[in-house]
Amino acid sequence: MKNENETRYGKLVKALQIASFVFMALMLALCIWFLAKNHISVKTADQLTQYLTGGEVTIALILIGFSIVKSFALVFPPAVLFVLSGLVFDAYWKAVLVNVVATALSLVLPYFLGRFTGKDMVQSLSQRFKAIKKLDDFTGENDFAVVLVFKAGGFLPSDLSSLLFGAMDIPFTPYFLASNLGMLLLNCLWTLVGYKGDLSNPLSFLYALPALVFAILAAVGMSVYKKKKQRSALQ
Repeated sequence: MKNENETRYGKLVKALQIASFVFMALMLALCIWFLAKNHISVKTADQLTQYLTGGEVTIALILIGFSIVKSFALVFPPAVLFVLSGLVFDAYWKAVLVNVVATALSLVLPYFLGRFTGKDMVQSLSQRFKAIKKLDDFTGENDFAVVLVFKAGGFLPSDLSSLLFGAMDIPFTPYFLASNLGMLLLNCLWTLVGYKGDLSNPLSFLYALPALVFAILAAVGMSVYKKKKQRSALQ
């Protein structure tokens, strides 16, 4: 029965991934056509609001909707949408605010999908994503801290980790608060890349360097903690 559940949930996740990827591919093709038709480039992306009814409100709704749909893909990096927001909005705070709303909404669906499917989903996904085993060393620890570190450090794709945290029965409130807090740093830094940086210049990505430094420090801290925990278990 357990293997049947794992197979069924594995097929469910794969179907959701395929559907979301197809939708995103169609949206990407439509965006490319629209940009080419109106001669809009990366450097003139802020002019996009002039071509859409509703202006920035329309773009905000599109980005939020896209963020919710991509949450089913499980591996789509949210940094792409953060940078895009920074490109198209005329004020940095607007871009960050839209990303905060989009992030909050995108955290809900994969979490409850994991809650619905339960432990069998974890077993099924662990066969496809080896990085999931990292979570095994921290089960039973402080839920808020574990979610915060994993979200901010980017050890797993955000949507995939949301699904896993739901399947692990982590309470929604600490999960939701820690996830939003953990991703706020990534939001601010990657949005700054799009808002201030020149994407044709690799040095622009130095704006996101603090996120990389945090991820490295978190990885080192987790490794030290893991070894310490293993030594304690042997004593």
